[in-house]
Amino acid sequence: MDISQSTIAITGAAGGLGSAMAQRLAGQGAQLALIDLDKSALEPVRAACIDAGAGAALAYAANVTDEADTSGVFAAIAADFGALHGVVNNAGITRDALTVKFRDGECVSAMTLDQWQSVLDANLTGVFLCGREASRHMITLGCHGCVINISSISRAGNMGQINYSATKAGVEAMAVVWAREWARYGIRAASIAPGFIGTDMVRSMKPEALKKLSAMIPVQRMGEPDEIARAVAFIFENDYFNGRCLELDGGLRL
Repeated sequence: MDISQSTIAITGAAGGLGSAMAQRLAGQGAQLALIDLDKSALEPVRAACIDAGAGAALAYAANVTDEADTSGVFAAIAADFGALHGVVNNAGITRDALTVKFRDGECVSAMTLDQWQSVLDANLTGVFLCGREASRHMITLGCHGCVINISSISRAGNMGQINYSATKAGVEAMAVVWAREWARYGIRAASIAPGFIGTDMVRSMKPEALKKLSAMIPVQRMGEPDEIARAVAFIFENDYFNGRCLELDGGLRL
């Protein structure tokens, strides 16, 4: 897949990882459809993409957990660009909590159904809806390409993240299914499982917590958002990478 000749959509594009992906692909000449809940938050990213060399960059507001919203935004992208070759399903949230927490033999807290369901809605259902709608337009338009799901090291199971871990395992499996279902249409699917990445949110942690976190990682540092963005570009460009998960965690295993 030639990125410079491609139209690529990115969900959660206003965040640290999404912005890094957008700017990396922009530098390779892609046309970009930037999706997030708040369209105004996308304007700095859109402007940076144009400065980086994007063929075009348009911003779209959409809630990926809403079927009508998701259907509408991909229809708009197809109409505006006349093509769709790639999607990065990057949007996601966390609502961390222990499943149950006991103190002195008494249950003092438990993950709520809302904490569970909100993460499933955003991280799993949202990816399903975006993948379904993107593939519908890619096939109709005759565009070969690739859909990339952003998983996580937590897909292996991380304490306090039963909701998040379940969704990140799910989107990895989803990519395997799509790789098998869509190969006949010239569409690949894959996933990336980042470890701890130094986004602005993570770097706002207390210095002692950051030091302890980095010490757990064999390479002794967190990853950079652009290192994940470079992995996204690699998968798009390598037409033989299909149905697999690319792990980027500095050697850390949960």
